[in-house]
Amino acid sequence: MPIIELHPAQRDELQTIENLMQFYMYDFSQWLPLKLAEHGFFSIQPKDDYWRHPATQPFLIRVDGELAGFVTVDNETHIDGAEHNIGYFFLTRRFRGQGVAQFVVSTLLSRLPGQWQIFHIDANLPAQLFWARLIPELSGGDFTLQQREVDGYPCTFYLLRTPFSVA
Repeated sequence: MPIIELHPAQRDELQTIENLMQFYMYDFSQWLPLKLAEHGFFSIQPKDDYWRHPATQPFLIRVDGELAGFVTVDNETHIDGAEHNIGYFFLTRRFRGQGVAQFVVSTLLSRLPGQWQIFHIDANLPAQLFWARLIPELSGGDFTLQQREVDGYPCTFYLLRTPFSVA
């Protein structure tokens, strides 16, 4: 069983997350019309304001001590009453399908109680399958689903409250 760590990113680690954003954008280019700039990278706007926002919480993911991805929690919600949102979630392909993402999500939900909004663009089939399996499992079925568009793209929103009540 691998040792999975989710630790809050320190200020000097934010550049690591910004570097990993290139891979995040690369993955998303399968579902969104993202284009490479002439210099060979995706043009990503600096996220200084995002990192400085008091509600933004960036985390690095390590598996057996090796950098494996990142996740951010913020309050950029689209659903009234939601307090927490998973802003970005990236796991390198080598660590997918091994329970790492599930560990990360369950850890975040247990560390940050409150009303959560978790959403994915519907074109992202792997995300669709992941969340459709995980949310009912983690919440014991206590969640609501909504369909909304974000930036013109159909998205599925899950709304759930943590901590979960144990029946």
